[in-house]
Amino acid sequence: MAALYTAAAASTGEGRGGHVRSTDGVLDLDLAVPAELGGPGGDATNPEQLFAAGYAACFHSALQAVARKAKADVTGSSVTAEVGIGKNGSGGFGLEVALVVDLPGVDRDQAQQLTEQADAMCPYSNAVRGNVDIRLDLA
Repeated sequence: MAALYTAAAASTGEGRGGHVRSTDGVLDLDLAVPAELGGPGGDATNPEQLFAAGYAACFHSALQAVARKAKADVTGSSVTAEVGIGKNGSGGFGLEVALVVDLPGVDRDQAQQLTEQADAMCPYSNAVRGNVDIRLDLA
């Protein structure tokens, strides 16, 4: 694969409780470990939220692309990515993802078909497939 674009960001400080900044400075955020994971929580973001935001946006773009091809009206559509983190069986941690797709102007059968096609196209889905449990849900 020849990359068409490469994003870069650096983590400094305390890792999950530190700071992240993209090389262009557009992303510049403090991180905090969520209270559910024993951290302070608060008004800083965390890696799971950042992953959820990126995955939701990318999947939504893929969904819109397959919908255009199918001439489906996806006005008012949305994708919500729910990213969970927990201990895996090997002593480390793993992720799970639920993608909730809302296509208010599309019948359920076509919405399911478009969602599955978007899953096949989305780079995030392709990157994690076989390593992260992904659930596709219709709103």
